Amino acid sequence: MGIFKPTIYKKNIYDINYKKLKKMGIKCLIFDLDNTLGLIENKECPKETKILLKKLQKDFRIFIASNNTKRRLKPYLKDLGIAGVSNCLKPLTIGLLRIKNKYNFEKNEMVMIGDQIVTDVLAGKRFKIMTILVDPLGEKDLKITGLNRKIESMIIRKYEKDGKFERGKYYE
Repeated sequence: MGIFKPTIYKKNIYDINYKKLKKMGIKCLIFDLDNTLGLIENKECPKETKILLKKLQKDFRIFIASNNTKRRLKPYLKDLGIAGVSNCLKPLTIGLLRIKNKYNFEKNEMVMIGDQIVTDVLAGKRFKIMTILVDPLGEKDLKITGLNRKIESMIIRKYEKDGKFERGKYYE
């Protein structure tokens, strides 16, 4: 349907049907960090996010793949007791490949979950894994993300015109 169109689109990480993902054979959930798991200004994992991810760890291996620094990522990884990859350079797929190879996942067992089409969704699509787009948690973004959001807006307008995607019209 298109390299930028997510497999699933939900309002946030709490609206994702994780039971359905488990039934589909998904074993590895890879989350973006900023504006997906927490706001950019959050220094550590928000309580409600921590509760959800701890619960999900019973059924899935959880990872964070972020374009942000190791310093930014470390408090989340430590707090959640999970692994992750910083400086991923998404939409490059190197971070996803590292997770796949290190933990011996098949691509059909992996899903990339994030708030940006031109980084998270594109990386997942290029890596040929399932993608889940969520709306950004907040308005504030990193400076580089501002350019990504402009590109994303153009992609969404084109997809809306073609009837392929509409912001706020969620689907599985």
